[in-house]
Amino acid sequence: MTVSRRAFQTFLAGIGLSLAGTEVHAAGSTDRDVDSFMLPRNDWVPNNDHLPVLYYRNVLALPAGDPASAFEELFTANGWPPQWRWGVYDFHHFHSTAHEVLGVASGSARLMLGGPGGRVVDVRAGDVVLLPAGTGHRNLGSDDDFLVVGAYPPNQHFDLRRNALSTEELTQMNHVPFPASDPARGAGGPLTALWHQA
Repeated sequence: MTVSRRAFQTFLAGIGLSLAGTEVHAAGSTDRDVDSFMLPRNDWVPNNDHLPVLYYRNVLALPAGDPASAFEELFTANGWPPQWRWGVYDFHHFHSTAHEVLGVASGSARLMLGGPGGRVVDVRAGDVVLLPAGTGHRNLGSDDDFLVVGAYPPNQHFDLRRNALSTEELTQMNHVPFPASDPARGAGGPLTALWHQA
């Protein structure tokens, strides 16, 4: 029986492993192309007290035919199984049960991170935004080509929250585990230096 490399990588990512040496990087992409920033609690949006948002610019040179597949392969190789292709909701929301990585496969958008009055970032094709559990996000406006690949750590299933968490839910959110591999840069990426378990 023959198994394709992509199918095998998807299987490995599903059990929390990846092939050594399969990390994909854009030519000239460096850690200088990554912004990290903390977002404070914002009314009903908890954000995350100990994990920064990571915003990577120009991670991939995307193929013309199916640009989303490049992000699916990248995230799979780095242990973050892709779950969907779509956009970003136009209302403030967050996920308390999963960390989320967004790979912008095409188009551009203006996103607000951190809830109402939060930080605005302009994203375009090739960019990645890594949101720790609890981070508010909303699409303030995008072009017609805007397409995102969403991925999560193995065995994490996102909820969709538009209201405050209870004390118990907040405690659970602050202990959502994450893999040792950065979704965009692999085992030696910024996540490994900037994210630490609470």
